[in-house]
Amino acid sequence: MDQPLWTPSPARVRSTRLWDFMQVLNHRHDTHLNDYDSLWRWSNQHSESFWSDLWDYADIKAAFKGKQVLADAHRMPGARWFPDARLNFAQNLLRYRDDHPAIVFNGEDGRRVELSHAELYAEVARVSAGLKALGIQPGDVVAGYMPNIAETIIAMLATTALGGIWTSCSPDFGINGVIDRFGQVKPRVLFTTDGYLYNGKTLDSLEKVASITAAIESIEQTVVVPFVNTAPDLSPLTNTSVISDFGDAQAQEIEFVALPFDHPLYVMYSSGTTGVPKCIVHSAGGTLIQHLKELMLHTDIGRDDRFFYYTTCGWMMWNWMVSGLATGCTLVLFDGSPFAPRPEVLWDMAEREKITVFGTSAKYLAALEKAGVKPGKSHDLSPLKALLSTGSPLSHESFDYVYRDIKADLQLSSISGGTDIISCFALGSPVLPVWRGELQCPGLGMAVDIFDDEGQSLRQAKGELVCTQPFPSMPIGFWNDPDGQRFHDAYFDSFDNIWAHGDYGEITAHGGVIIHGRSDAVLNPGGVRIGTAEIYRQVEKVDAVVESLCIGQPWQDDVRVVLFVRLREGLLLDDELRQQIRTTIRANTTPRHVPAVIIQVADIPRTISGKIVELAVRKVVLGEAVKNKDALANPEALELYRDLPELQA
Repeated sequence: MDQPLWTPSPARVRSTRLWDFMQVLNHRHDTHLNDYDSLWRWSNQHSESFWSDLWDYADIKAAFKGKQVLADAHRMPGARWFPDARLNFAQNLLRYRDDHPAIVFNGEDGRRVELSHAELYAEVARVSAGLKALGIQPGDVVAGYMPNIAETIIAMLATTALGGIWTSCSPDFGINGVIDRFGQVKPRVLFTTDGYLYNGKTLDSLEKVASITAAIESIEQTVVVPFVNTAPDLSPLTNTSVISDFGDAQAQEIEFVALPFDHPLYVMYSSGTTGVPKCIVHSAGGTLIQHLKELMLHTDIGRDDRFFYYTTCGWMMWNWMVSGLATGCTLVLFDGSPFAPRPEVLWDMAEREKITVFGTSAKYLAALEKAGVKPGKSHDLSPLKALLSTGSPLSHESFDYVYRDIKADLQLSSISGGTDIISCFALGSPVLPVWRGELQCPGLGMAVDIFDDEGQSLRQAKGELVCTQPFPSMPIGFWNDPDGQRFHDAYFDSFDNIWAHGDYGEITAHGGVIIHGRSDAVLNPGGVRIGTAEIYRQVEKVDAVVESLCIGQPWQDDVRVVLFVRLREGLLLDDELRQQIRTTIRANTTPRHVPAVIIQVADIPRTISGKIVELAVRKVVLGEAVKNKDALANPEALELYRDLPELQA
């Protein structure tokens, strides 16, 4: 019989902020909302009331809210939320000034730094005064080429307090990857460290920074945070200071600039594996209210929580995590390899820091299981109440692994959305059960649907993931796209006035969501659409396979499925293993899913945020150019796929 893997107890449900918010709505509107589904439907049928009530419930700090919630409600793009509001993003994240821990940083080398909310406010005040003295004004861009440390958050808050726009890349980005991104948005100030640590190595950043600042003429000032050396050599750089000299040590208060709801806050970047990255501009108000909804209601985070997400500053999950400060919780940061010096390093930290919400990637959980790590047996994880996973679809087997080997009483939330909306279309709910292989629910206030090619709504069938109504975290647009044409083409070209996200998914009988892969990577053998995640889920069951990647190759007036596998060290792909892989796929899917060709490779190319790049591999196989290899963590891996004899006609 079909049973959920986990169901929250009635007492746990009633203790959640989501349940409390439901009672507030029932009282305010004389409604009778009593479960998630009724709340989700109400949030979309009464969208303006929902977002206005959420503003009040989340206690958003603003100079002015205004009476109008939504202008041009029937235009996508073009709808405007809270058009009269004036607020400041940083003010909301710095609302607490007490001794409660705000940030706890853990480094790969064992260092630990803790800042209270009061100390964080004081640090931001000093750096913000330094930026103000430089003349940073609303709309100016400030960039970070930084590891995931407290100073990165401080620099972002100091920038956005003044109305500046923050953009960041992690220090593992190559020089060209950084120039392709920052060069488009022309930052005035660059924050960096002298280096960073990864996998037991100390890596220098300043040589790359010298090349970056030479190439991007807009950078007037570079601010260096000493991280690997207490007194780094800054001689290769011009117009540079260390952060302790940059700020104003006398500054104690922050002058928060109140700005429109849709004032630019962040510039995020598309992965850029098929061309120069798109610069996606997100608003201060939209980001804030959407993140507060997802953190407070969907993840049940509050003051008592200790919230960790394994991320770099080049991934959207960093921006999402940082918004947790507005709930008053403690952010736990980690920078370094999650497997150095041993695979349990993040769980050592989870036990030590008493983490309550642990966020990571599907790839990490799969790797952990392959490594035989069983954190629930080796560590005290009693405070842990939720585990979040994103980056790629979480396999059914990883759901089993989490409940078997990490913790049985746990909200496991596979979440999906993206850089495009700096948030989620589908994610978790602390009042819902967890079903194997499913994201628990579409987000509140997000009119998520699945469409066929004709724009008809589907249930329990695969199609395009869309959103049929405006939502606050829709981007303002793309940088340097004055007529909005590129923005329109990216999301609104498929269906008129409907956001088409580019994910191939389905809504299940339980009301949950399954993501089967990116629409542009969907395979089409014999005219049948297959999501790549459907194949990956089966291949991961084969113990010999560490990871895999599949593409569709044009072949004899059709498309054939080609599967690449990376095997455990020392193993070779033979006919027996090929047959095992094919049998596993066939037994659990359809004959059309079975790859025509299976090839062993030494490495699988990924973006710096860890996503496998099917489109780039397909281009190499077809002999086409891959334009932007700097978006990849391991661009050299692409050469493994070039001119393979098994794939020649």
